[in-house]
Amino acid sequence: MDYKEITDLIKMVNKSNLTEFKMRDGDFEITIRTENYSKGRSNDNNTTTMVPVTTAQPVQHIISQAPAQQQQQVEQNTNVNANPVASKENAAEAAEAANEYIEIRSPIVGTFYRASSPEKPPYAKVGDVIEKGDVVCIVEAMKLFNEIESEVSGKIVKVVVDDAQPVEYDQVLYLVDPKG
Repeated sequence: MDYKEITDLIKMVNKSNLTEFKMRDGDFEITIRTENYSKGRSNDNNTTTMVPVTTAQPVQHIISQAPAQQQQQVEQNTNVNANPVASKENAAEAAEAANEYIEIRSPIVGTFYRASSPEKPPYAKVGDVIEKGDVVCIVEAMKLFNEIESEVSGKIVKVVVDDAQPVEYDQVLYLVDPKG
């Protein structure tokens, strides 16, 4: 199973009413648990469930699964976000984006990189016109460097995340003007 298939599977489970999904294909095995799964448990602090996913290769992935609005509420309630100024800026950016811009979001938890190496130019910067399918950044998760492709076409108007910063599942990475 490749990266795109895994992210599509996560999106489908997120949209469904499933609380837990397990799949095995040969040596590959994946388990996805949604926030609804933890509600039936004795988890009173309403945090996101972290689920380890293992493959036959010597690599372990961690996938966090929660709808964006609930994730933001969890972060506010549990003070996960150590920088309160940044959370206010993200809220303002999200409101601005809802009005006229399309958001490119992180499909996984990891570390955001704008370029493939420090010596290389960024994949996408403010003012660049991108097409659907263009690589816009890399998110490193457990020593795997995942190229993130744009699902929209338009002009990059804002890079929301700083280079080499941790990102959460479904966090806004870029704002794109579809008219651009």
